[in-house]
Order: sequence, then structure tokens, then C-alpha cells
Amino acid sequence: MKKLGLLLLAMMMISLSSCGGDNAKKAKEGAEQAVEATKGAAKEATEKAEEATEKAADAADKAEEAAEKTADNAKEAAADVDGKALFTSNGCIACHQMDKKTVGPAVKEIAAAYAGKKDDLIKFLKGEGKSIVDPAQFAVMQPNLNTTKNLSDAELSALADYILSAK
Repeated sequence: MKKLGLLLLAMMMISLSSCGGDNAKKAKEGAEQAVEATKGAAKEATEKAEEATEKAADAADKAEEAAEKTADNAKEAAADVDGKALFTSNGCIACHQMDKKTVGPAVKEIAAAYAGKKDDLIKFLKGEGKSIVDPAQFAVMQPNLNTTKNLSDAELSALADYILSAK
């Protein structure tokens, strides 16, 4: 009877260990499948991130091209601004004649004083610079600066080019 009990005990141990072995094997296989699935998901996520990066780079390139076109269009628009027409339409001609001083200095006198100093002339027209041609007449010019202050940068540039072209 003792032998039979030991035999039954041994068979139960073998049976339990073989069941445990199957569970360990299944757990190992499950873990390997999980690792493979994780690798696959990581690879897919990496590919999607690379695609997104490429799309972002393409969008940045397109934005840069659009900015360059806008800048080119602005330059063309500035080139289309007629400084002489601005000089006339904004009333500058009422006080500034080409060759002679009237209420204000002659355009040629202004051009000579600001020769090579276009930025200074634009600052003056914006009301940000001092009068260098005829400071005594500045008080007369000051109300008219409200008109020139409201001009766009392209218009101010064209107006300055027109004045500076007087020889």
C-alpha cells in the first residue's frame, strides 16, 4: 500500500510538473508574441512619424516659397508706385517747386541735402527726423507731415526716390 501511495504521489508530481511546463512554455510564447507585436507597433509608429516629418518639411518649403512670392510681389508693387504722382497728389508741389524756393525749399535743394541719405529723408517724411534743409521753415512743414506719415513704406520710398532724382 505504501508502494501504491508513493507511485500515485510520483504520478501526480509528474503530472503537475508537466502542466506547469506547458504553462511556462505558453507564457514564454505569449511573451515572445507580445515582444513581436510591440516591435511591429514601434516600427509602424516610426514610419508614421517619418511621414509626418516629411509632410511638415514640405509644408515649410511651401510656406517659404509663398513668403518669397509675397516679398517679390511687394517689391513689384513698390516699383509700381509713382513718386512724382505722390508728390503732386499729396500737395507737396504747393510748397516745393523743382528749381526755386517758394514756401519751402526747392526739390533740387532737398535732393542735394539728402544725397546718399535716402533713409534720413524717409525718417523726416515719417516725422522721425530733423529738418536739415531749412530748419526755420520746419514749423510750416510740420502739419504736412501728417500726410506723409500715413504713406506706406513703398510710397515713402518712391517719394524719396523722386525727390532724390532731382538734379
